[in-house]
Amino acid sequence: MPGIRAPINYSEEPPRHPALKVNAKQPFNAEPPRQALVSSYVTPTDFFYKRSHGPIPVVDDIERYCVSISGLIDKPKDLFMKDIMNLPKYNVTATLQCAGNRRTAMSKTRTVRGVGWDVAALGNAIWGGAKLADVLELVGIPKSTSTTPKGGKHVEFVSVDRCKEENGGPYKASIPLSQATNPEADVLLAYEMNGETLNRDHGYPLRVVVPGVIGARSVKWLDSINIDSQVCQGFFMQKDYKMFPPSVNWDNIDWSTRRPQMDFPVQSAICSLEDVNVGKNGKIAIKGYAVSGGGRGIERVDISTDGGKTWKEASRYQKPGSQYMADEERSDKWAWVLFEAEADVHSNVEIVAKAIDTAANVQPEKVEDIWNLRGILNTSWHRVHVQVRHSNM
Repeated sequence: MPGIRAPINYSEEPPRHPALKVNAKQPFNAEPPRQALVSSYVTPTDFFYKRSHGPIPVVDDIERYCVSISGLIDKPKDLFMKDIMNLPKYNVTATLQCAGNRRTAMSKTRTVRGVGWDVAALGNAIWGGAKLADVLELVGIPKSTSTTPKGGKHVEFVSVDRCKEENGGPYKASIPLSQATNPEADVLLAYEMNGETLNRDHGYPLRVVVPGVIGARSVKWLDSINIDSQVCQGFFMQKDYKMFPPSVNWDNIDWSTRRPQMDFPVQSAICSLEDVNVGKNGKIAIKGYAVSGGGRGIERVDISTDGGKTWKEASRYQKPGSQYMADEERSDKWAWVLFEAEADVHSNVEIVAKAIDTAANVQPEKVEDIWNLRGILNTSWHRVHVQVRHSNM
């Protein structure tokens, strides 16, 4: 690919914020402290989780950088940054979440394979760029198309990134053509994040953002786009990020029996408290996030201070000073919702959060019921413990 390259080692990595909790250094994977995560509705770029599968690509010549679009279309084309930036620019506020968010808690039930994420492998950003539906019109694919005349039904994104899972080949993933060409799906080729040029960790110079879908489909460091008749056959679509029942293990797994995971389920987590807290008698602040895939809003967040026996509703908000109402035009449908509640704590308690989305989907109670060997989509009730230390004064 002209103008951009994938380094062969980790000698050219970008600087990172020292407060990040590093899960792996090579390739670099890190998340912010959970309390920092919910300090603002829009996640600062420095505190947005970092997920990579190899050395971070380097752009040597932005003028020469281009994205090739080919496959089952009549007019293959190379697009340079100026071509993409000449299209109408859209800003979409969307939460990206790694499918392995909260994997560490799932691994305490039974061992799983994957990066050991806590509750902060997600972030909410304002992505700026061209809609993929507009880009595909440049190669003759009209909006709201599900099949091209040559039989293309899927849009595959191929990265510059090289990863061991692809035997040194590029990271890749796909989405249905019907989603890619639907302007309402808000799929972007993004070149900005939070009003600034994308940084290297997050896909500079160009990445895909697929709102409402697990982060693994939002391919960074875009190299090419391929219109194909079938779902991407890459490792991360075919041999990873699939949801298996608890009965499947590494001895009896058959990857072909499951579809690649796309939308993420309803999810929430308490971020103002750690898993175990020691405090005094009195009021305690309970703050966190809730989010659901597919553009579904958050109808309710329930909080329990007795392990799930009784519940009360938390308040929900997105933008400061603006009331959040699920499915209202002023609400960001692809973005998380922050919640807060207060509890009066006088003894040792288990505090629990669960969210309900606008389709009345609710988080499952027990992690054991959704355990899977790859440790993805841990959306069970989030629990933290508070131990009250009684003062003698």
